[in-house]
Amino acid sequence: MNVMTDAKGATPPPVPAKLEDNNLPLTLMRDILMKTIYRRSLSTTSEISKAICLPFAQTQTLIDAARGEHLLEVTGTLHANSESKEMGFQLTEAGKRHALAALSLSEYYGPMPVPLDDYAQQVGRQSVRNIKLTRDELQRSMGDLILPQGVMSTLGPAVTSGRSILLYGPPGNGKSSIANGIRDALGDHIYVPHAVTHAGQVIAVFDPVVHNRVPEPAETGNRLRLSSQRHDPRYVLCERPTVMTGGELTLDMLELKYNAAARTYQAPLQFKATGGVFIVDDLGRQEEPPQALINRWIVPMEMNYDILSLQSGEKFLVPFDTLVIFSTNFHPNEIFDQAALRRIFFKIKIDGPDQEDFLKIFALVARKRRIPLNEDALIHLLENKYPSIDNIYANYQPVFLIDQMISICQFEGKPLHMTPALIDRAWANMFVSDEVIVK
Repeated sequence: MNVMTDAKGATPPPVPAKLEDNNLPLTLMRDILMKTIYRRSLSTTSEISKAICLPFAQTQTLIDAARGEHLLEVTGTLHANSESKEMGFQLTEAGKRHALAALSLSEYYGPMPVPLDDYAQQVGRQSVRNIKLTRDELQRSMGDLILPQGVMSTLGPAVTSGRSILLYGPPGNGKSSIANGIRDALGDHIYVPHAVTHAGQVIAVFDPVVHNRVPEPAETGNRLRLSSQRHDPRYVLCERPTVMTGGELTLDMLELKYNAAARTYQAPLQFKATGGVFIVDDLGRQEEPPQALINRWIVPMEMNYDILSLQSGEKFLVPFDTLVIFSTNFHPNEIFDQAALRRIFFKIKIDGPDQEDFLKIFALVARKRRIPLNEDALIHLLENKYPSIDNIYANYQPVFLIDQMISICQFEGKPLHMTPALIDRAWANMFVSDEVIVK
């Protein structure tokens, strides 16, 4: 069978041919149908079809079944749309009672969920481990970042393996920028379900904060949708997701979120990042010990599945297909034991630049900021300033110093330029001298 892919290589989940091919209990679909009509005051098949993310014909089958149970009735009103007129429907009194009873059990309504097992198959079709990147593609994604020699040769295999990565080294040398560059290098699309279901519980997955929707061809909104559907409408075509966390990360953020008032579940961060990248920045700055955070990732990173728990205490497996990138300013031996380090597949040190690379970065930033280089200023910087910090260079410093000089020039109403005096003023803002503050 030929498998259709979209322009960015994503393999679409096939459109269910019949209602039963959605692999959902009829009672679950009926309840979501009734709750959605009640909450959103919908009346036509095309409106309902769009809201519950089922093809038109399957939506009509659900509506007919609900009419057979006297939960819906025809209003007798024809509603005009772009190409035809549709009969209107409304909830009967029994239908309203049914909708309210269903809402008392779970407030979830809207798109039909995807069974977890079906979603696991889709995850395999669009796995982050299937991505193949060339050196040039990865280098382009880093923009103007100048990496230490040899880093790209290690970084490339790490990214294409889809295995965990630890970036470590002194602060200010681009570890976060590298992590962002890796995210940008992925560049293709995947399909994300609005929600998944397990053991009768619906778990919301699609999150517009995490998932960037890719525009798709407009659909007509009527019966012709069934024949023109490109993929299972319960999924959304998105860019590969990226979740970035920092010092705010806690262990409970990696567990299912249960809203007791609405009786609904929200997928945890790493589940939303499935098929993409999860970046833990500033590891070691969280309230949780780094060792505890790493221990939470050991099973997912080794076994390619995660274990989540429902409110009832039932545990279940979910696919784990995520490139996890840890970034820290600490030496790994300071924050992990050797058992934890073995579980992180790639460990890449990101050092600061040498003087030659520092000058390349400085010149590059100056050109982008349109501030002319000045030989006297550079000599002053290298001979008088850097010896005071043992000639330790960092990637952030050229940007910091040049932006400081630009701000001074703009405030004083002078053309952009650099001088030894401006270097001194910029340098004074880059470091804070040790002193006793009298309180």
